Amino acid sequence: MTPEIATPAPVDTLVDDVEQALGHRDLAAVSGLLADAPARHVVQLLDRLPPRQCAIAYRLLPKQRALEVFEELAPELQGDLVHGLQDAEIAALFAELDPDDRVWLLDELPASVAPRLLRGLPVHERDLTAAVLGYPRDAIGRRMSPEYVTTHPEFTAAQSIERVRSRIDDAETVYTLPVTDGSRRVVGVVSLRDLLRAAPDALVAEIMEDAHTVDADADTEPAVREVTELGVLAVPVVDSERRLVGILTIDDAVRILTREEREDSARQGGVEPLSRPYLSTPIRRLVRSRVVWLLVLALGATLTVQVLEGFESTLEKVTMLALFVPLLIGTGGNTGNQAATTVTRALAVGEVRARDVWRVLARELQVGLSLGLLLGLLGGAVATLVYDWHIGLIIALTLVALCTFAASVGGVKPLAARAIRVDPAVFSNPFISTFVDATGLIIYFLIARTVLGI
Repeated sequence: MTPEIATPAPVDTLVDDVEQALGHRDLAAVSGLLADAPARHVVQLLDRLPPRQCAIAYRLLPKQRALEVFEELAPELQGDLVHGLQDAEIAALFAELDPDDRVWLLDELPASVAPRLLRGLPVHERDLTAAVLGYPRDAIGRRMSPEYVTTHPEFTAAQSIERVRSRIDDAETVYTLPVTDGSRRVVGVVSLRDLLRAAPDALVAEIMEDAHTVDADADTEPAVREVTELGVLAVPVVDSERRLVGILTIDDAVRILTREEREDSARQGGVEPLSRPYLSTPIRRLVRSRVVWLLVLALGATLTVQVLEGFESTLEKVTMLALFVPLLIGTGGNTGNQAATTVTRALAVGEVRARDVWRVLARELQVGLSLGLLLGLLGGAVATLVYDWHIGLIIALTLVALCTFAASVGGVKPLAARAIRVDPAVFSNPFISTFVDATGLIIYFLIARTVLGI
């Protein structure tokens, strides 16, 4: 039977062809390739090209296609692309974006660029964008859209549908309409489906539902998780007096969650998140994303060296103890990392809160003790058979104590981070491993001294 030969994905072929054409400076060929490619493939292509080639390829797109593609790009890539375009091109693209998308882009650009771009906007668009920019970076108001369609409890279904028709080109979404009173306070929501299904003269008050709202000053991640858990298309964003200030759509919520989870995943691995795909990220950015963490962790690792130096006399008397150091610190680090990853995830999805620290500690103590007993029995038995019962007892007791301690530390650290308003991912797995390594060695050598009487 002839084996199947894997064919490259269309976007892979497009990337190869465009890179080859750019290498030969055949811009006509690049233009032809981009003209025939679906918009989603062009977005993926630009995402994978180096910044200079990305700007060249983008400029070869027809104007309308360029606008469509630009809106689909990640804010980080939009920011990189802006540096390769002329002021007139940037101004045109910026004006076509929705206000919330403009803020995403502005957050990726140098502060000196923002005023110039804002000045080029029409007054109405500038005011909408400024309203979103007025919220802190970590507030959900910074990610809401100020373009929405509302209705009133005393309006009929027919009147509400007419309002949708008049604003359909400007609104972020028309599938969920906030219902507000005369003071702009949210009193409910109504879906376009229900409006179309109702009798034309039916009042909105008769068909609207209770509104789930989010506070504009609320932290972004908990707010967007609430939206996704509700399973709604959009939720109204309100101020402290429940007045409507914007709307958060499900696609924006998913976009924010994807970004947050990418950052958490990177920081748990001891690196800063990359703003672009790996192959199109400049080497200097890769270095910058890792070097600071490596320096911090290297300084932390000096604790382990200090501990070993402090117990040098013990190692000289019983050199066999050094054989088990990698096993014990590896087990302790892995146990702490497992606990930290589990609790960080639970914290992110709202299953636990910072005030649950004692409950989490109690659970992780039990989990760590159980793991320690299982590993201790196995490790102690093997060490006894290979060496003697003294070494077996030391290994068994150390694994019990170390697993219990590491699980407790790993479980509590993310909650401590949230309590002091630090990203729990900052207390990443490498940090926990470094801390547990040093303390684990102290536990190990203290138990060894006690058992051996040295």
